[in-house]
Amino acid sequence: MPKSKRNRPGEANLVADQFHLTLSKTKKKGREHKEAIVNAIKEAVECYPSAYVFTFENMRNQKFKEFRDQLKSNSRFFLGSNKVMQLALGRSVADEVKPGIYKLSKFIRHDAGLLFTNLSKEEVERQWLLDMFFSFTLIAPSALHVDLKEGPLEQFTHEMEPYLRKQGVPVRLNKGIVELVSDFVVCEEGMSLSPEAARTLRLLDIKMATFRLHLLCRWTPEDFEVYREDLDHSDMES
Repeated sequence: MPKSKRNRPGEANLVADQFHLTLSKTKKKGREHKEAIVNAIKEAVECYPSAYVFTFENMRNQKFKEFRDQLKSNSRFFLGSNKVMQLALGRSVADEVKPGIYKLSKFIRHDAGLLFTNLSKEEVERQWLLDMFFSFTLIAPSALHVDLKEGPLEQFTHEMEPYLRKQGVPVRLNKGIVELVSDFVVCEEGMSLSPEAARTLRLLDIKMATFRLHLLCRWTPEDFEVYREDLDHSDMES
């Protein structure tokens, strides 16, 4: 007689207990991660004399890493859950970790991050103005139509001809001048860009996406300054 596949007494509870244990471990890991970030931010508050909230457009991990590496000897950046960053700083006078620092929390909305630094205000502002990063979209839809007309491409030297052909651009050398042998569409509006099209746009100095960082506000124990007044901070958002 075949054995019943129904759970024997106690098996259902065992499965439920195992599921609860797995769920508890996941929750615990998530909780520990948040606590680690909160503690790291609180430590940064104690270690650095000033803090800034910044916002970003078209985040590019590599470009941000380059910018962060430039300042790593005297600064520390935090990106992540807005609620966790707000929790670490405090959302009101009652729970702020340093006098006046809760004001930063009101600016941590949408795509925002924290910068703690030993740099002076002038150095930070100069760094932000000097470092304007441009990046090129590889997979996102193009925002414009770009085509090239048959004829000489005088912006390119003869050494570039093999590289252009490798990107699929129909070119040849004519008396040492790079020449397009037929009209060529680099990208079309609304169509995804191929890596070859993105590289061609880079050669043409056409920027498809701009990675920018904007300072929103600055806190020190003595001062609080707002850089951008055009934001609504009536609520806080995760």
